[in-house]
Amino acid sequence: MSTASEPTGFGDLSFAERVILVQDLWDSIAAEQQGFELSPERKAELNRRLAAYRADRNPGSPWQEVKARILSKL
Repeated sequence: MSTASEPTGFGDLSFAERVILVQDLWDSIAAEQQGFELSPERKAELNRRLAAYRADRNPGSPWQEVKARILSKL
């Protein structure tokens, strides 16, 4: 896994081009999801989280609030 200081070959791409690259990559992964199986442990964890959400109905915080909280701690 590379870090920001390591050469990746993506440095010549603009921000928009990198976003498009990530979107295209994600779309290619999503297209193959039929062959992806979750482990029993992950299925159980997702079911636990879904049950907790249904019991609480707390949708979380809007992105702007989360971002503001994070930035206020910097």
